[in-house]
Amino acid sequence: MTTDSLLPNQTNKGHIGDPLSRVDGHVKVTGAARYAAEYTTPDLLYGWVVSSPIAKGRVTAIDDAAARAIPGVVDVITHENRPHLAWLDHSYADMVSVPGSPFRALYDDKIMFSAQPLALVVAESLEAARDAAALVRVDCEAEPHNTDLRVAMKDKFEPKKKRSTFEAPKSRGDALVAYEQAALKHRAEYHLGTHHHNPMEMHATTVFWHGDGKITVHDKTQGAQNVQGYLASVFGFSKKDVRVLNRYVGGAFGSGLRPQYQVFLATLAAKKLERSVRVVLTRQQMFSHVHRPEAVQTVALATDHDGRLQAIINDATTPTSRFEHYMEVVCNWGLMAYACDNASGEYTLAEVDTYTPGDMRAPGAATGMTLFEIAMDEMAFEAGLDPLEFRRLNYAEKNAMNDTPYTSKALREAYNRGSEAIGWKDRPLAPRATKEGHELVGWGMATGMWDALFMKTAATVTLLADGTLLVANAGADIGTGTYTVMTQVAAETLGVPVSKIQARLGDSELSAAPVEGGSWGAASTGAAVQLACESMAKQLLKAAAKIDGSVLHGAGFDDVEFRDGVIRLKADPSKQVSLTDALAATGKDRLEVEETAKPGPMDLISTMRKSRNTHSAVFAEVKVDEELGVVRITRVVCAVAAGRIINPKTARSQILGGVVMGIGMALHEETLTDHRFGRFMNHSFAEYHVPVNADIDSIEVIFVDEPDPEVTPLGVKGLGEIGIVGTAAAVANAIFHATGKRVRSLPVTIDKLL
Repeated sequence: MTTDSLLPNQTNKGHIGDPLSRVDGHVKVTGAARYAAEYTTPDLLYGWVVSSPIAKGRVTAIDDAAARAIPGVVDVITHENRPHLAWLDHSYADMVSVPGSPFRALYDDKIMFSAQPLALVVAESLEAARDAAALVRVDCEAEPHNTDLRVAMKDKFEPKKKRSTFEAPKSRGDALVAYEQAALKHRAEYHLGTHHHNPMEMHATTVFWHGDGKITVHDKTQGAQNVQGYLASVFGFSKKDVRVLNRYVGGAFGSGLRPQYQVFLATLAAKKLERSVRVVLTRQQMFSHVHRPEAVQTVALATDHDGRLQAIINDATTPTSRFEHYMEVVCNWGLMAYACDNASGEYTLAEVDTYTPGDMRAPGAATGMTLFEIAMDEMAFEAGLDPLEFRRLNYAEKNAMNDTPYTSKALREAYNRGSEAIGWKDRPLAPRATKEGHELVGWGMATGMWDALFMKTAATVTLLADGTLLVANAGADIGTGTYTVMTQVAAETLGVPVSKIQARLGDSELSAAPVEGGSWGAASTGAAVQLACESMAKQLLKAAAKIDGSVLHGAGFDDVEFRDGVIRLKADPSKQVSLTDALAATGKDRLEVEETAKPGPMDLISTMRKSRNTHSAVFAEVKVDEELGVVRITRVVCAVAAGRIINPKTARSQILGGVVMGIGMALHEETLTDHRFGRFMNHSFAEYHVPVNADIDSIEVIFVDEPDPEVTPLGVKGLGEIGIVGTAAAVANAIFHATGKRVRSLPVTIDKLL
């Protein structure tokens, strides 16, 4: 696989800070990029999942005779005839597991959620598998179930065992007393509906069976090595006999962090039948696994007469499955974001009969910060203050929850630049003050906040005799531009032209990398590539200096620069040696270097003493039909403080995508459940609404200059998730300003405004 094809109008510089077009863009727009369900091999079998019709109970009988009679059907695999599987919970764990007992498809007769896979029909053709699956008769004995969060909240609890990445909210002062004694108060309950992942590429797996106990797995995943370890552990393969590939991923944003059940079923069938097998989930079946959990959040705020916060009380509950305890950082954002001496937070779970929720773009923050920012808008209105001035008045110079300074925080400048771009100074304070024709006009804003993370990551760079540079690790590019980041960092560090660089990702055999998530991809992979290129540069300089009569003889590393495929003296650029000549001087036809970037001891100490976050200021303009309640979002301005920007073009694209998802959160997205059956009702694109082109108008992205060498070696902070945080709140607040109607449950649908 190569990704060095340039679009016709693309420059060849590609250094850090250049707006280089995506290096993988050409293969994607021409259809040359292949995804998990597009790889083929001779004698490939096709699997079709038979899903549970009930939410809870057990399977009493399975009649597959009619299915097996369909020509081309090879097998119907159920819990009754499956091969032996590992039975300990830890065998099913993965890199991002949550406390509890991981789901095991076809393990026994228990049914734990609606649409749970109960059988896999395997046939010579997709059509035969699909038709036969419709003929499998599954008899079930239903048990009482509950999928209603409000009912489950009667037994809400705080789990004893928590995810390693979870940070519990820390209280300070006496929030209850301060709230009671304050001059001005606001308290309300806020709600966010369930969201389901609906990426363009549905979850799919193609397993190639090689006949010698070895398998190659093409999987829709955000972590090839995560899936590799999972399959080896569950099925007893040697890890070296399992190769997982995910070179291109058609959208993910958390849905592919953990191995989903289609990769388990495809591998199970391949091992049982000793054949290559493909399993693709239908769009409806995409609603049977990971999703953003519903949330109920109660926020109480109090200020003095001048509007200075005196108390913050931020409590939230989200649902989880009965077999795992999935937690998000929901309450902390409100406790961190603003200066207030008295603050408390409580986060609890409630068990329901669904699949375990999971990470979805900015998990926890997209929920908790968004709902908190609606409450902040209400408190500003109660205090008679402009919402932006209210936030400036209560600006926190440091992380207010942990009492730690930030490595950098340019939120004030984001407020200034964003408000100027939207024309905030002309915004009237009172709601319903502006009208254009039959539409009410309003402006709202919110603060966004997300983590700036740096994970241990390795990268390998290989220089070939023709000057080609291969840059590789096992990470993934889920559409966030990692291929391009790797290319630009390598071009900047080693001076190789972009046209001579080939970036490689999505292969478990490459250098170790974490799953692609948490907005740490560019920062972590970029740091590893930089480190490997610097190491190679030093080796090449050493070889170049030893060439007979070399113009670089005696030059130190700080005396030279790597540009345009040569090593040259800074003091006299005419004195240079090409990288290919330096490689030849090593006596090799290729030079390979692997390095690992990881937080050092001082970085870990700094992490405990300082907070590392990205920030944003989101402003929205809406127009609402006064009679029909139809909302149009006419402008969004998102000003982002996120460290050094490697590529302003791809970075802007990330923020645009996040803002669009935030608009979906504000007006469109919600999975609805019929609690009588414990089943999601709108499990299709016909009924699960997401924003389309006609819903999106002007979005302006502003990057605030915020160099931060402390947060990562490149000074980079992740951009994949900050764009969604707070966007829905800005829209909801703008709707209030336009209409005077406060909606505390997202999405804001027409019925809630009428």
